[in-house]
Amino acid sequence: MADRLYRAPAAGALRIEPLGDLTAIFDRRSMQTHLVVAPMPEIIAAMGDTPCDAAMLAERLAAAFDLADAGGDDVAAVLRERLAELAALGLVAAA
Repeated sequence: MADRLYRAPAAGALRIEPLGDLTAIFDRRSMQTHLVVAPMPEIIAAMGDTPCDAAMLAERLAAAFDLADAGGDDVAAVLRERLAELAALGLVAAA
């Protein structure tokens, strides 16, 4: 079965502000603020404006970060969980 595709919000929908080890994400659509830790902000940034699944996102993040030793399947599995968590928060949506 293929992984679910997710889409990040339109540009400007989220205000992302680092606060030390935490990051505040203000969702202008829901008027809610979420406090998250890495890699959540990095995942949202890597999604860009095209729908992607965990495997595509793993490739994008591998290009930006040193994930060569992490193992592609392991990274995709973790990203699958993180994408579901971001969707539950309303910060990404199923495409």
